[in-house]
Amino acid sequence: MLVELQLSAHNEKVLRAQGAVEPANDVFGRMRIAYPLAFVAMGVVAAFGGPLARSTTLLGLVLFGWAKALKFWAIANLGTRWTFRVLVPPGSTLVATGPYRYLRHPNYVAVVGEIVAIMVTLQAWVPGIVATAVFVSLIRQRIAIEERALAGHTTARP
Repeated sequence: MLVELQLSAHNEKVLRAQGAVEPANDVFGRMRIAYPLAFVAMGVVAAFGGPLARSTTLLGLVLFGWAKALKFWAIANLGTRWTFRVLVPPGSTLVATGPYRYLRHPNYVAVVGEIVAIMVTLQAWVPGIVATAVFVSLIRQRIAIEERALAGHTTARP
């Protein structure tokens, strides 16, 4: 998470220098609290629970690896356009390479995958399901904000 935070901050500076402006009413403030809180809640439940089933833990770790791989693939294809915030420079084109060839929002799929994977790894079902539901709700709101920003500042895919 710390590496992603540093990369996001760097990319944010680049995008703002290109004239990108953050749209109003973004849910980023809530997301930056909900995301780490989800992992803390699952960790607390796991710490006070019984022993973890090895096969379930291994499945969760494999899922986490897949989610991270998808996330890093999305980040690599967005380059400096990837940030935690919605920032779209004027005149941008939509990215249509890598996972964006198959999914409109692969980074968000990966984020939900990370939460689900840790829920499975730690077998923290109740906080994991609650965290997933809360974060999916936030992502749906975020996608609407992002789509409006993209529509106002991008041209069609090449």
